[in-house]
Amino acid sequence: MNYLAVLLDAKRLADIKGTPLEEKITDMFGGAIKALIMEVPDEQTNKIIENLPGARLDARFFIEEAPVSFKRALFEEIKKRKSIGVEVIDAVLADLPRIKELAAKESETLPVPDIDISEALNLQKQKWG
Repeated sequence: MNYLAVLLDAKRLADIKGTPLEEKITDMFGGAIKALIMEVPDEQTNKIIENLPGARLDARFFIEEAPVSFKRALFEEIKKRKSIGVEVIDAVLADLPRIKELAAKESETLPVPDIDISEALNLQKQKWG
């Protein structure tokens, strides 16, 4: 069995608030990061690693370095199904051609983060006018 950590920012935490997923949130790195930890069977792990550039297993048996497109699709499926079961990964892997196409573009430029950066932009304006 291998694992996949789905990192949760404030927006993602709000998306799963009040669902059974809320009880499955794990603190990582001394509580600095919140995540959902998915168990990933070997067959699914192999499919992920074989098909997604850069994806690998680390020493803790966590799948790391998966493309942003995969991570986003994974969270959207988690949110839709309100589950972190193997059926979520199966659904994402069913969309592998589209995810691979998006992942190929990531080697040229990373997608813009899906977060609110207005506060940071306001601070920049204050400092540099």
